[in-house]
Amino acid sequence: MSAPDLPLDDLEAFLAAELGERVTGTEPLDGALNTMVAVSTASTEDKYVVRKPTEMRKSALFTDLETEYRVLAELADTPVPAPEPVLYCGDDGPLGGPFVVTTYLDGETVPVGERLPERYRTETARERVGESMVDALAELHSVDAARFEDACESATPLEQVEDAANRLDYATSVTGRDVPELWDAIDWLREHAPEPRPRALLHGDYKSGNVFFAGDLPEVTGVFDWETATLGDPLTELGYFLFYWRDDGDPTPAVDALREKYGDTEVVRDLEATTEHGFYRYSNRPGSPTRRDIVERYEAKTGLAFDHDRFYRTHAAVLLATVWEDIHRRQVEAGADTTQEPLLDYTAELVDRLVAGDFPL
Repeated sequence: MSAPDLPLDDLEAFLAAELGERVTGTEPLDGALNTMVAVSTASTEDKYVVRKPTEMRKSALFTDLETEYRVLAELADTPVPAPEPVLYCGDDGPLGGPFVVTTYLDGETVPVGERLPERYRTETARERVGESMVDALAELHSVDAARFEDACESATPLEQVEDAANRLDYATSVTGRDVPELWDAIDWLREHAPEPRPRALLHGDYKSGNVFFAGDLPEVTGVFDWETATLGDPLTELGYFLFYWRDDGDPTPAVDALREKYGDTEVVRDLEATTEHGFYRYSNRPGSPTRRDIVERYEAKTGLAFDHDRFYRTHAAVLLATVWEDIHRRQVEAGADTTQEPLLDYTAELVDRLVAGDFPL
């Protein structure tokens, strides 16, 4: 259901009755996994967001909406700055399917590949972006995991690797892509897995595009999009966060071969910028913490030692690469035009270099 097709009048009437307050307006928001609508009420203090899953969310990669709602309910009295759940509606509501209502969080996001907002393009602000993201991640991993056992599934790093292997096998059987680097990395992960450690609640996709920043100096004021929440090894999520981060002196994979193979496309040009600055365009600019700075801050906040760092960062890269391969598979099956193969090849090379130890912490 696209935003123009939403029965907004019916939704406003329903919410007014459920919230006990006059709804003064609704505004469709951008979204991929969820159709989202901002809701204003007569009280300027009460602003909400409606989230209804799209077809894209119907995948084993994501939890169902009720599970996400239960996770948010358990987070409500913790220091983690997540939206507060207000209402869960099943199939009998005005949108023709389940949706949730949460509180509205203010702030700005920084999607992967984009620059920081102009007011944050200073050394001090870039330092605070990294620090505040690490602090929020440490808060999340410090929450008692036991309270989420009834809501979330649990997986060890090796179980996640096997899921990734199955996903990659199916995706490449459809697309015909040859990815020996990923298969070699999967074998390496199987051989080098550390002993299991106590579980923590994981966001599952913790990155700057899924948090809100606000303030004169950037502070994380909200963590959203919890459709990938699970219980697992917290260091896998730290590894995921570090995968996007670039340090000065990191090797810079050339894109000449990609340009020769795929042409001078927008994706290839974006990858050229990625080789220079990382997936986070601000991560190796003056003021930004290094990966070592991030790890030391996380260790101090959580008391967890980031041992086996190459395993955890390779683990994150492999899982992300297989998700992207699966997205490509779905596009191929749907007969849609796909331009993402340069990104898939580039990521496979990064995975290969991580395994080789070319990106030291």
